[in-house]
Amino acid sequence: MVSATVARNIAGIFGNVISLFLFLSPIPTFITIYKMKKVEEYKADPYLATVLNCALWVFYGLPIVHPDSLLVITINATGLAIELFYLSIFFYFSPTPRKVKVGLWLVGEMVFVGIVATCTLLLFHTHNKRSSFVGIICVIFVSLMYIAPLTIMSKVIKTKSVRYMPFSLSLANFLNGIIWVIYALIKFDLFILIGNGLGTVSGAVQLILYACYYKTTPKDDEEEDNLSKANSQLQLSGNQGQAKGVPA
Repeated sequence: MVSATVARNIAGIFGNVISLFLFLSPIPTFITIYKMKKVEEYKADPYLATVLNCALWVFYGLPIVHPDSLLVITINATGLAIELFYLSIFFYFSPTPRKVKVGLWLVGEMVFVGIVATCTLLLFHTHNKRSSFVGIICVIFVSLMYIAPLTIMSKVIKTKSVRYMPFSLSLANFLNGIIWVIYALIKFDLFILIGNGLGTVSGAVQLILYACYYKTTPKDDEEEDNLSKANSQLQLSGNQGQAKGVPA
């Protein structure tokens, strides 16, 4: 019979794989930016949000905060590296004003994480208190990141078109939430459970909307197709927040 530890590790490994897919999903966007040599209407907001989210979850998974959370660290550290790579490309091809904005946001995020880490280590002296403090902060930021998918879902309903909501990302979002919910339940972790529970619900709603509006989606509307490419990063931001949420 498989032990709880082994089952949890298996769930965590599957979660890492699915979350990695979500972190890599913006690659087409950055290929486009590289080819155009400019960022045009693309925004750095989703990637900045994911950097902060991943950094907080990496800290949450450290042994000094929440022991036995190696798989939370691995995927979020990987996600952090990937998002910083995306931002370096965005930064390089951005005009000076946007470079300044991105740079200031990154500095602000580093300062914020530093403050959280300092407060955690100085004010709380047990794993339970430290993980609760950091976990609450992580859940707050993960919850805020679900605002973007709600915007996309509203657009789907108004336009009766799923062009703005890629099926593969919605499915991966749902599966990612399910896997990490299982991970959190095997060795109960309230904060990972809450974050990914929200991700599961969000993914399920997206799949339901996809089923409802797939047939009414225009098949040959090039203009809408182009708009979907420009807006798809909003969907990615929500998805990343979950992989991250991920780990929540």
